[in-house]
Amino acid sequence: MSTNILDIEMSLESKEEIELAKAAQRCIMIALDNSKAENIALQGEDCIERVDGAPLLKLPPKVLRLIAEMLGSLAQGKAVALMPKEMDLTTQVAAQLLNVSRPYLIRLLEQGKLPYHMVGSHRRVRLVDVLDYKEARTKNSKEKLQALLEQAQELKMGYPQ
Repeated sequence: MSTNILDIEMSLESKEEIELAKAAQRCIMIALDNSKAENIALQGEDCIERVDGAPLLKLPPKVLRLIAEMLGSLAQGKAVALMPKEMDLTTQVAAQLLNVSRPYLIRLLEQGKLPYHMVGSHRRVRLVDVLDYKEARTKNSKEKLQALLEQAQELKMGYPQ
């Protein structure tokens, strides 16, 4: 799976999805609290629906997709970070997410290219703003690359269409 976990946007809209997620969370927490084993089988009346005698944990499809993406990344040996989009980041963490230096990020903030707020004497950047900036930067890069490719084709520089 090539999807970067930070690019997965997921929220639960329906009341049914929210209730399923709450029940699943309760079931998982109960299983973790009551288990000393490394592998856990989930069972319990609160969070199990039996179909053909087999216990099933019901989860919203969006949650299953998120779990599948996380497991795929973990299976590839990649570290996974899951953060709420409303989270405030330090300038160092924001710079790491953008793969730029902290001084470069500070210049972006001071130029108004990325919003920030102060917490005491420290700058904080919202994760959602960092992700939006990263997406816009990627889109801009792709558009410019496409324009260069079209120009190279017009000039018959040997680039295929």
